[in-house]
Amino acid sequence: MMQPMDSERRRVILLFLDGVGLGEDDPAINPLAGDAYPTLRALLDGRRLVAQTGRLSTADAELIPTDAALGVPGRPQSATGQATLLTGVNAAQHLGEHYGPRPDARLRALLDEHSIFLRLSQAGRSPYFCNAYPQRYFDAIRRGRRLLSAIPYAAVVAGQALLTYEDLCAGRALSADFTGEGWRSELGYPDAPIYSPREAGHALWRLSAPYDFVFFELWQTDLLGHAADRQGAIAFFQRFDAFLAGLLEVVDLARTLIIVTSDHGNVEDCSHGKHTANPALTLLLGAERQMHAASISSLADFAPIILRFLGVPEPETTRSPGKA
Repeated sequence: MMQPMDSERRRVILLFLDGVGLGEDDPAINPLAGDAYPTLRALLDGRRLVAQTGRLSTADAELIPTDAALGVPGRPQSATGQATLLTGVNAAQHLGEHYGPRPDARLRALLDEHSIFLRLSQAGRSPYFCNAYPQRYFDAIRRGRRLLSAIPYAAVVAGQALLTYEDLCAGRALSADFTGEGWRSELGYPDAPIYSPREAGHALWRLSAPYDFVFFELWQTDLLGHAADRQGAIAFFQRFDAFLAGLLEVVDLARTLIIVTSDHGNVEDCSHGKHTANPALTLLLGAERQMHAASISSLADFAPIILRFLGVPEPETTRSPGKA
């Protein structure tokens, strides 16, 4: 049973879109250059999520091109990008390279000490990673055939058990495809709950009730970019647009900061299937968005903003060398 929504609680909801940058305004290669996303277009006063739009402030949203290169040559990678986002420490500079897709011992040590999940938990706040995983994922981890990526690793370090099919059925978790259809068609769960994308937005707000910080990882965008699947990416962003519309219908924007961001570019250029050097997409919606937008220039800036919004002092150690 879901707890009643706490009307006095300040929340951060972070929607993490893996591998989404701000690219050329060319719909032949960039799925975000089209006009198929009415919610996003309305938030941005008719502008597109492309590099040419630049930094933009509207009545409803802040668009911020965000540095994912972090002062290190080469193509940004998932493990260092996500570790930077999760810790506020420039992980690429810390390692002297971009590294990925999954964290090695060096990055795990960084997450062990500085993860936003851990710091919020230690401060008495309630972080929550809301993605559900099928049993075969846990089986692969147990057999050593798969390593945790940075985001689930950070949640586990903070003491959260990764969520299961049972959590999905109970409304405590969401499917990364929003609708849950993939659990039926691909994962072998014929009774998995099904949502429309808009209903999934409502469900995210309901499950956020007990928590101060909710993290939802949407990893398909990076896979679609690697496959150079522009049509598949357009379909995904259409679902995301409807999901975001559903969330905005019910969320308390006066006390909630919504962060939409990524770790590096990829899917915005479907001409080659590789990561890009483009700035990462960032959108801020809701409470105090303009004030916090002014503090964002790179992936290292999100953890401090989340801590400040939730009233948690930021340890001096996280502002040490390696901060972008």
